Amino acid sequence: MVVTVSTWELAIPGSGSLKEKRAVLRSLKDRLARMNVSVVESGLQDVRNRARVSVAFLAAHPAQADSILESVDRRIEGARGAVVVANSMERY
Repeated sequence: MVVTVSTWELAIPGSGSLKEKRAVLRSLKDRLARMNVSVVESGLQDVRNRARVSVAFLAAHPAQADSILESVDRRIEGARGAVVVANSMERY
């Protein structure tokens, strides 16, 4: 079994308020939750134009984890209103 935790730091350039930021993140988190991964806003909660989102999941083997992570990464890269600034990943 492989546990993967990946974190993305996002810029949300069109966000003029925390409410607008939450709308972008809510949409992203809803789309990711359909992939059977755990999603959390893991930092920068009080910054209106930046966010940190972490995803965690369990896979049977490393190849499956890579496939899931690639799918999650594509969804995050394609998120409306957000631009990926940084990404990190840990595997256990």
